[in-house]
Amino acid sequence: MPGMEMICLWGSYAGLGLFAGLAAGLLGIGGGLVIVPVLAGLFAAQGIPDAVIMPLALGTSLATIVFTSVSSLRAHHRRGAVRWALMMQLSLGIVAGGWLGGFFARWLGGPRLALLFGIFELVIAAHMLFGRAPSAHRRGPGRGRNLLAGLLIGVVSALLGSGGGTRTVPWLVWHRVAMREAVGTAAACGLPIALVGASGFVLAGRGVEGLPGGSSGFVYWPAVAAISLASVLAAPLGARFAHSMPQQHLKRIFALVLGVLGAWMIAGVL
Repeated sequence: MPGMEMICLWGSYAGLGLFAGLAAGLLGIGGGLVIVPVLAGLFAAQGIPDAVIMPLALGTSLATIVFTSVSSLRAHHRRGAVRWALMMQLSLGIVAGGWLGGFFARWLGGPRLALLFGIFELVIAAHMLFGRAPSAHRRGPGRGRNLLAGLLIGVVSALLGSGGGTRTVPWLVWHRVAMREAVGTAAACGLPIALVGASGFVLAGRGVEGLPGGSSGFVYWPAVAAISLASVLAAPLGARFAHSMPQQHLKRIFALVLGVLGAWMIAGVL
């Protein structure tokens, strides 16, 4: 690839990382729902074979979220916004769900999963904007319910190459966790999702032909490096915005992001 094209490619990776970092700090999401389709387009431009583009994009996205999540959760932890007990309860299910994601992908199939999840995103977005607030007597989710919720979050996150924030935040908010704490806890939950999911894609891609140099299985490390460096720098800025913004505004932004992502996923299937 000519030198100028390579510079543009690395610049695209870095720009993608800046967006992912801001999203992680501001909204508690790893950015995977945007990283994956953009990476797929960039990999196609590199001439990577179509057969490996999507799994490579998924695995690479999860690997970048490891670094984004660490930076984001540290920024939120310094502000006391991570509910570590809730994070640990959710993570037990998340780890199991992350490993199960690949098996469900074969059974359900990509288009149907994308359609169902896009509808789910739109429903959650509408509820956060227009739905009733949790009743005053509603308490935080119990350990068993967190385990089941974490299992589902882990499965879907591994299938979509995302950090799970778009599912973790609504779950916590509905159980009367303050929005800022929900965002901070979701950022912390993104770490076990990304670690388990990325390691699974490394193993799944061992020995597969057509992968570019610099890959370990379905993880392309040059893209991971550029995206992660930019996202780690941007995540604390996003967290600062989250803690200086009125919670109602933050909730509306989160609902808007959910709606856009849901519509985007549905449009890609139809």
